[in-house]
Amino acid sequence: MAGLLCRLLLCLAAAGAAAADLLLEEARRSLDLSTHLAKASAELSLANAAGGAAASSFLLALEPGLEPRLAYLGVQVKGEEDEENTLEVRETKVKGKSGKFFSVKLPSPLAPGAKIRVSVEMVFTHVLQPYPTHITQSEKQFVVFEGNHYFYSPYFTKTQTTRVKLASRNVESYTKLGNPSRTEDTIEYGPFRDIPPYSQDTLKVHYENNSPFLTITSMTRVIEVSHWGNIAVEETVDLKHTGAVLKGPFSRYDYQRQPDSGISSVKSFKTILPAAAQDVYYRDEIGNISTSHLLVLDDSVEMEIRPRFPLFGGWKTHYIIGYNLPSYEYLYNLGDQYALKMRFVDHVFDEQVTDLLTVKIVLPEGAKNIHVDSPYEINRASDELHYTYLDTFGRPVIVAHKSNLVEQHIQDIVVHYTFNKILMLQEPLLVVGAFYILFFTVIVYVRLDFSITKDPAAEARMKVACITEQVLTVVNKRLGLYRHFDEAVNKYKQSRDISTLNSGKKSLETEHKALTNEITSLQSKLKTEGSDLCDKVSEIQKLDGQVKELVLKSSAEAERLVAGKLKKDTYIENEKMHSNKRQDLITKIDNILDAL
Repeated sequence: MAGLLCRLLLCLAAAGAAAADLLLEEARRSLDLSTHLAKASAELSLANAAGGAAASSFLLALEPGLEPRLAYLGVQVKGEEDEENTLEVRETKVKGKSGKFFSVKLPSPLAPGAKIRVSVEMVFTHVLQPYPTHITQSEKQFVVFEGNHYFYSPYFTKTQTTRVKLASRNVESYTKLGNPSRTEDTIEYGPFRDIPPYSQDTLKVHYENNSPFLTITSMTRVIEVSHWGNIAVEETVDLKHTGAVLKGPFSRYDYQRQPDSGISSVKSFKTILPAAAQDVYYRDEIGNISTSHLLVLDDSVEMEIRPRFPLFGGWKTHYIIGYNLPSYEYLYNLGDQYALKMRFVDHVFDEQVTDLLTVKIVLPEGAKNIHVDSPYEINRASDELHYTYLDTFGRPVIVAHKSNLVEQHIQDIVVHYTFNKILMLQEPLLVVGAFYILFFTVIVYVRLDFSITKDPAAEARMKVACITEQVLTVVNKRLGLYRHFDEAVNKYKQSRDISTLNSGKKSLETEHKALTNEITSLQSKLKTEGSDLCDKVSEIQKLDGQVKELVLKSSAEAERLVAGKLKKDTYIENEKMHSNKRQDLITKIDNILDAL
């Protein structure tokens, strides 16, 4: 219903433009044929005849032969360069007329008797046809352009001129309507006067044009947005030289030796990347192409793309270029509302032509309520899902197509969507959960017994190992009792308080007896399991008894020293001897423990 209403309004606007008595008082047209594009610009003086109705719009018509070749059409108010003065252009239909028509809305209704000057810009692709279609490596390239001597218009034109700019002054032939003037690489036709509407007269120029006839036959631009601060851009480009096809063999020797050999071929071209581009790569199916050069400027990054071989007419190449951008320069948000503002197509080379462009914008997982604002009409395909690391239900992918693009289409596209910031915790939590499950599985696995039958020998070894660990623990604990008792003896020597010594001795006896009984019990278990380690435990018990005897002897001599019954020098000498013997015994115990 909305589409029907829109078409009805356009038809009414076209009818209104036709009803008003509009005419072109002057039309100054320029055709720039110096590259592989045909750029047509016209400065029009549009007048509304007195006594008629006010006109809110006017019509533009396309020549029938150029309709499918139109890539861009723009209209501005003459004398103004601001974007606000760009006029709205919509395709429309005229009753009783075939072909393509466009309705241009004026900034304000044009009153009867009033005039307005507007500037029309049109870009056509693939209208320059190589002739001859095949050339050798040493030959120059000539092309033919066929158009109209007149500015094709639905209105009567009082006076008109046409200026044709060529790529060189080497012109084979050109039509000579109205005795045109030619200077170097420029041909001027007119002025023509009192031209009826829809007038046509074939304009044909055959001239030398060695400019790069590069065409992007297919291009896929993938923009992957991450809320973790990065936007990854990758462009897959299929490039073809659409000039005169190379006839005969290619000689690398002649190509490098003679400056004019392969003059219409393409050795390299410059691609302009955003100023914030980093981690740039340029590769093809073989791998990285190291012949490229990168130049970082203040407002952009220039990359010289040099294919593995020069491109002659009919030759193709395929490459991939990618880079990363910081998201804060292109991604804006207010709460859960986000807006991504990036170019729909970027600069690949000067005077670029793209036959078919596919843009895929990969949004973060969980993005919803997606809305796209485009500066021109694009063909939206069905949204897709893209799965990458740690994704669960997939990332939404916006897919859009457009054909026949030129440099004027390098404009920003805005993608609006909502995103719950809580979802940013999803991937870290997935990592934590994965590690938790892994560790838990390992813990469970090592504790499970997957053996079909029991192994008595293995079980006996496990029991012996367990008992041995307990013996080691208890023996070390018992040796620690002696260190605590030494501290009690030292305190006694300082304080001469016999109660301190007696308390330490009583604690030693009690705990030593309990630990010795525990070791004896463990020794019995080892004997029950038939382990020969019980003999070593028995030896530890004997050595420990000697250690205990030396400890008590040192304690007794400390009592005699405090009571004055033993000289200090004698005590020191005896204590040193006891300490050495004690250390030797503890070393033997440690060696036995290490051997268990």
